[in-house]
Amino acid sequence: MAAAALVATSSGKDALAEGLLDLLRPAIQQLDLHVHSVRESQVELREHIDNLATELCRINEHQKVALDLDPYVKKLLNARRRVVLVNNILQNAQERLRRLNHNVAKETARRKTMLEASGVFPSRSPSKP
Repeated sequence: MAAAALVATSSGKDALAEGLLDLLRPAIQQLDLHVHSVRESQVELREHIDNLATELCRINEHQKVALDLDPYVKKLLNARRRVVLVNNILQNAQERLRRLNHNVAKETARRKTMLEASGVFPSRSPSKP
């Protein structure tokens, strides 16, 4: 009787955990897609900043009137540095999300296999959703 209660409690916890994982998985995947698109945008922004800084330096060299563009170039380079820093942070966050998603899938598969082996959680047939 105690073993049956333990199995029922365990299967209830596993079902709750699996339900939570199923609930969180789409949000994690959507967040991962958004992080990926932000990273791509930041790469484009960094390239535009580099091009603009190069163009400002070229204009500054070819101008007859002494116009000091160096402070603006420095501001652009500082903005580029911050974009690179944020991109690195996003890359690390995306990698952690990828690992979390992988670990969630692995743990879900492990628990499902364990429950199916114990006979508490019958395996679904391929024809049923």
